[in-house]
Amino acid sequence: MSDQVDDLVSAHSTALIGVNGGPPAVTGTAPRPTAWDRVKLARHPERPRTLDYIERLTTGFIEMHGDRSAGDDQALIGGMAQFGDRTVMVLGHQKGRATNENIARNFGMPRPEGYRKAERLMTHAAKFGLPVVSFIDTPGADPGISSEERGQGVAIAESLLTMADLPVPLVAVVIGEGGSGGALAIGVADRLLMLENAIYAVASPEGCAAILWKDAAKAPEAAETMRITAPELLRFEIIDAVIPEPTPAHLAAEATIKAVGAAIAHHLDALESAYLRGDPRGGDRLRADRYAKFRRIGSWRDGPF
Repeated sequence: MSDQVDDLVSAHSTALIGVNGGPPAVTGTAPRPTAWDRVKLARHPERPRTLDYIERLTTGFIEMHGDRSAGDDQALIGGMAQFGDRTVMVLGHQKGRATNENIARNFGMPRPEGYRKAERLMTHAAKFGLPVVSFIDTPGADPGISSEERGQGVAIAESLLTMADLPVPLVAVVIGEGGSGGALAIGVADRLLMLENAIYAVASPEGCAAILWKDAAKAPEAAETMRITAPELLRFEIIDAVIPEPTPAHLAAEATIKAVGAAIAHHLDALESAYLRGDPRGGDRLRADRYAKFRRIGSWRDGPF
């Protein structure tokens, strides 16, 4: 226990120092697979998970548990880690691979305790000046009655509010599925990145097809209509960059993880340089620009003005 306390103290002492350089993420790729192909790739059971990224990109990860209210949720993990020369707070949805692990992780669908834990850790990051890095990979928040009874909607809303108001840099990466409010709850970031074969959507293609056509079998058609792939979301300026997958992530895990790490490092460095170095009001500007960024999403003009 004393060793872990020493690690925590050491981690806090290196907040927001150092630069971990890296090339910018490529911001566009020629479309190759169909939208439904990308849905299947995003859901592939061998695709790297959040813990794979944490284990390969960081050192000294100290996982923090519990929401200080009801319990701990293994579908949403988080803690402090060393990313290059930075100490960061890292969050992410965690799916399993084997059946037992998937059950323990609730198939990557967080309950209210998970979002309250995320809120607690983000508040901790703000207090100690730690950048926040989040990995998004969930079909959505847990839809069960017990989660609704324990305040699922409120937990997501409070996570959104907390993330929007943090005075520290936030970088989020959609590494697989980005489903509904369950994904958005840890996606209100200064820079939102997506792997080329990830998806980000308000609902699943199957759910959309069931609503529109009363036929879940039309999910491939719904996927095309919903515009949920990374190149399309970049075109609509909902995300900030696409991280290429020359080979699908489940077939080239190490290369994919390395590319994601370089992109995160680049954007953290850019955010710190633009807002936090030598500017005592940098945190306020960071929050204001983050707010303006999300207010712009969805604006539309029909014809010239």
